Order: sequence, then structure tokens, then C-alpha cells
Amino acid sequence: MPSFDTVLEPNLVELRNATEQANKEIGTRFDFKGSDARVELADKGKDKSLTLFADSDFQLSQVKDVLLAKLSKRNVDVRFLDLTGKPEKLGGDKLKLAVPVKAGIDSDTAKKIQSLIKQSKLKVQAAIQGDTVRVTGAKKDDLQATMALLRKDVVDVPLSFNNFRD
Repeated sequence: MPSFDTVLEPNLVELRNATEQANKEIGTRFDFKGSDARVELADKGKDKSLTLFADSDFQLSQVKDVLLAKLSKRNVDVRFLDLTGKPEKLGGDKLKLAVPVKAGIDSDTAKKIQSLIKQSKLKVQAAIQGDTVRVTGAKKDDLQATMALLRKDVVDVPLSFNNFRD
């Protein structure tokens, strides 16, 4: 029975390269001279996050802009980043902003995907398996139609499809 997995996986190699390039640009820019502005990538098992450091709110927004520019140049989708957090104050005037990197489909999005597939009346079944959604069907054409449907209707997260079995 043909099947595929719907997953949410950032390209960690490109993410690491983009943070290194952002740090290199921050180190050479004149407006960051003498400041503690930088970007760090924390990789703790499944939990991955970026931490942005700066001396002021303006510098923090500049660091964020540099990072987003480097991510877009390296074709990393910025929807993987949760930029809604508030910066926290460190000692003195220094600020820190934690930006979690989304990996794995959360249960609400998985349920939304599953209900969307059921409402589409395609002859496929969707099963939530941890942080992935497995879609199985009798025909490859139905699976490809399901992929097109998910690409069109689920726009808030960058879904990818892997493990396609015939």
C-alpha cells in the first residue's frame, strides 16, 4: 500500500551555516563595533533554539534582520522560527532573545492536517504517529493530490514529505 510521511524538519546544516555567516557579518559591521552582539545555535537533542544577544533593542532588531537575511539567502524557511518571544534583560543594558526552532508537527497541526484530509474526500487515510502524519492510500495519484492539497491549505508551517513508499 503506497504511503508517505508528512514531517516538519528544518535543514540544520543550513541553519548552522546561516548563524555562522550572521556572526561573521556582525563581527565586521561598524555599527556593532565593541558590542556583545551575536547569534548562538543551541542543539539539545530534539530541542533546537537560536539565542540572539545584543546591547540594546535597536541592536537586537538589527541582529534579527541580519539573521533573517542570511537564512533567506541559504533557502531556510523562516517559518521554522518562533520570533514572537520577548527579549529578556541580562546584566547592565544587555538583552537576550530566545528563538525556538520548530521541529516535528505538534498535535494541533496534526489534527488539522488529519481533518483536512478527511474533508477532502480523497481515498486516503491519515494517521498521527508521534510528530509525523502518515498518509496511506491505494493509488499514487491520490497521494500526490493529498500532497498538493496540504501544500496549498497548510501555510503556517513549512511541511515536507518523505518516506514515500510504493
